[in-house]
Amino acid sequence: MVAAKNGKDPDSNARLRKAISDARAASVPKDNIERAIKKGAGELEGGQIEELIYEGYGPGGVAILVEALTDNRLRTQPEIRKIFDKNGGSLGEMGSVAWGFSTKGVFLVPKDQASEDSLMNIVLEAGADDLTLSDEGFEIQCSPENFESVRSALEAAHIIPALAELGPTPSSKVTVTAEIAVQIESLVSALEDHDDVQKVVSNAES
Repeated sequence: MVAAKNGKDPDSNARLRKAISDARAASVPKDNIERAIKKGAGELEGGQIEELIYEGYGPGGVAILVEALTDNRLRTQPEIRKIFDKNGGSLGEMGSVAWGFSTKGVFLVPKDQASEDSLMNIVLEAGADDLTLSDEGFEIQCSPENFESVRSALEAAHIIPALAELGPTPSSKVTVTAEIAVQIESLVSALEDHDDVQKVVSNAES
């Protein structure tokens, strides 16, 4: 519904195209998908869902972005503020930390899916910006415009990513102590437990 607010044609709306793909992968019935698109595009009556971004600071001054979907912002914002306050953080004003994040496509490919060299050739040719190795696997980043081409290239190579999403990514990270990292983890966990919260991103690095 939210993605369809920017246009109901998936060919010209990459975010909607991804939402449809994810819904199909989760075996959501076709009628449900079409109804959600029509509601988002304003063609059907129904509860309107807002997409909201909350910006705040965690312990140690770490920047935190919270993505939420709500049908009542007057209820959601005080609840998010309370979670920040109870966990050593503070809810900030609009624009207070968003400047430190940019929207990117992120894929996580398990190490057993491909070698680093072969994977790098595949994704760079498809328009990816970077590939790094972490404990979880190979992390691939790309611009929103190249998200579908990278996804298609992985699919064509029969590589199944453990994660494929568009969202905010910190432009740089802040190294924190083990103690602060535990506090941030507690705050992030509490935020993620809120029913309206879809995603929480911080610039912390332990």
